Order: sequence, then structure tokens, then C-alpha cells
Amino acid sequence: MRRTLYKPLGLACLALGAAGVVLPVLPTTPFVLLAAWFFARSSEAWHQRLQDSELFGPMIRNWEEQRCVSRRTKWVGIGSMLLAGGASIVFALSNPWARAGTAALMLVGAIVLGSIRTCPQAADTAPPARGSE
Repeated sequence: MRRTLYKPLGLACLALGAAGVVLPVLPTTPFVLLAAWFFARSSEAWHQRLQDSELFGPMIRNWEEQRCVSRRTKWVGIGSMLLAGGASIVFALSNPWARAGTAALMLVGAIVLGSIRTCPQAADTAPPARGSE
């Protein structure tokens, strides 16, 4: 059951997370962490692939080992949210309720991201991927 349900969900979350790398409106971190969670329960091979990834591996290891997110990840997340959301508010939305709603969602996102524990400085510099020594 887990394999049939969790693996496709992991793949979908990974696709959304990968899209978030190039689309600043889509958050990368939560989708990649969720994909890692699904893969840890359904496919050790996919979970290991994510952990070994240069792009996502350090973030996943920080979360799995220390339940924290690096300072850089927080700044990139909040910065891209401000850029994309701010541009939407200024250039794309004319309805004041839509602007207020977008600003409120950005605030909630920033509060959630800010409330996650920040990794100690040493964890911000990622350890080498497993098997690369």
C-alpha cells in the first residue's frame, strides 16, 4: 500500500519542488522535504538519490538530522516570495482584495518559514554527500 501510494506522491512533490527552483511563486523547500518523507517510506533508492543530490541533499540532510533549515534557504525563500509576490501585487493585480490576500499569504509564508529552526552555522555549509568521499 505504501509503495503504491507514497512513491507517486513523492514523485509529484519532487516535480513541484523542481518546478519551484525556476518558478519563484512555487515553494521548493516544503515540496522537496515532503518528497523525501514519502520516499523514505516507499523507495530507499529514490530517498538515497535525493540525499545524494547536490541541489537538494544538504537541505534534506539538515532537516532529517537536525530538524532545521539553513539561513540561506530561509533568505532565498523569503526573497523569492517578496520578489514574485511583490511583482504580482504591483504589476498584475488591480483588485484591492486580491492584493491584500496576496500580501496576507506572503506574510503567512514568511512567518512559517521564519518559525522553523535555523541550522547552526556549521550546518549551513553542507557536509559531503554520502558515498562521495
